[in-house]
Amino acid sequence: MNILEWAFGKRMTPAERLRKNQRLLDKAIRELDQQRVKLEKQEKALVAQIRQSAQKGQMGACKIQAKDLVRTRRYIDKFYGMKSQLQKISLRLQTYRTNEQMMQAMKGATMALGSMNRTMNLPSLQRIAMEFERENDIMEQRQEMMDDAIDDAMDVGAEEEGDEIVEQVLEEIGVDLSQALGETPSGLQSQSVPETKIAQAVGGEGGGADPGDDDLQARLDSLRR
Repeated sequence: MNILEWAFGKRMTPAERLRKNQRLLDKAIRELDQQRVKLEKQEKALVAQIRQSAQKGQMGACKIQAKDLVRTRRYIDKFYGMKSQLQKISLRLQTYRTNEQMMQAMKGATMALGSMNRTMNLPSLQRIAMEFERENDIMEQRQEMMDDAIDDAMDVGAEEEGDEIVEQVLEEIGVDLSQALGETPSGLQSQSVPETKIAQAVGGEGGGADPGDDDLQARLDSLRR
């Protein structure tokens, strides 16, 4: 502590001065509320006294008590007005304090951004980004190779397992796989094509030949001669 602070007190910052004034205003508002509550109690007591004096016929005392009641009610109204004014000042101080805090925060953010801009090296960032992209591509290629190798390893024996599953399913439903795939339908073996129909189809000898075909055969024989 230097001599000036010892003689005149420590110099307060604006934020500290605002907090101090805010505390004083809050204290004053609490004291006003306490006084107002006391006056309201006194008002109720005066009303009761005025009723008692009127019932007893003491009109002089009743008038004096009525004047006290009027003054008490005026003071209650004044306390309400004073409290309203103090709250108005307190809100203004709170608004100013909030604005001051916002300005300090913006100031700090501005300094931080300036420092970051001064330390930021764009060529270095570009180089880092390119290296990251290259390494990422290499990693993706290796991952694809590993996925292919795993798929190949998993496919080994898949066909045999599939056949076993099919056999199990067919056994459950009462069908033999070898019979289902190897047997030839009996209808195809029993059916035979007549030789006459085959001869007619290829133009060979057979009964019921078409006269047009005989005419065509005669022309071919004449050309051969």
